[in-house]
Amino acid sequence: MGVYWAIAVRSFRRFSTYRIATLSGAFTNTVFGFIFCGVYLTLWHISPGLGGYDQSDALTFVWLQQGLLAPIGIFGATTTVELGERVRTGEIAVDLYRPTDLMVWWLSVDAGRAWFQLVTRGGVPLLVGALVFDLTFPTSAVQWLAVAVTLAFGILISFAIRYMVALSGFWITDSRGLESLAMVLSLFFSGTILPLVVFPGWIGEVARATPWAATLQVPIDVWLGRNPGGITSALMFQLFWIVVLVLAGRLATMLATRKVVVAGG
Repeated sequence: MGVYWAIAVRSFRRFSTYRIATLSGAFTNTVFGFIFCGVYLTLWHISPGLGGYDQSDALTFVWLQQGLLAPIGIFGATTTVELGERVRTGEIAVDLYRPTDLMVWWLSVDAGRAWFQLVTRGGVPLLVGALVFDLTFPTSAVQWLAVAVTLAFGILISFAIRYMVALSGFWITDSRGLESLAMVLSLFFSGTILPLVVFPGWIGEVARATPWAATLQVPIDVWLGRNPGGITSALMFQLFWIVVLVLAGRLATMLATRKVVVAGG
């Protein structure tokens, strides 16, 4: 475990060197936060209580959403893009030579990235939003702990999806097209465009049952205290997808490794 911890720490330090990019990203998220607030204020003025959220919940959703886009990797993440590129170019062979687990290695890299972006790009938009608007915050230590756990689970689920997309390059030669498709699905089903609670009928039920819902919508609902079934239900939903996706990732790793061995004679 010491090796993987060291990888995560070095990944954190690596991303901390991109100061201008980080500040630009935080500024962009803040600007979009104000834009989305204007849209949401209009929607909730027309339909008060839309999706079970009051106006304060809706505005809080906006700023949490903008703060979590980068840490969770809704638009993809540098680490998994790099993995996909290494698969495409064949450099992944170097990773497989290391006396480490491929999936855990890249999870450690992604964890360092996510932690840095959570501290920087996650905190700034929320702080700005809290200074301008009346936002909703957790009211107990248990709720704060639940938010931290569900957020960590959300990042893990997002990584597992992105990891398998990157490994798809073993079979389709170039994973960039699938990465674009995965980003579109992530934007729609995570709650980035609109909270999933406002989706009507079967569309909402399907959206809330996907693994992408577990990355963004679930942690925010736990923050707001609006998760149907409470904290336990939210955690069980995320744990289900963690088990499914991690097992799928392990299987993909095993099949990809076998493919490399066969291809290499």
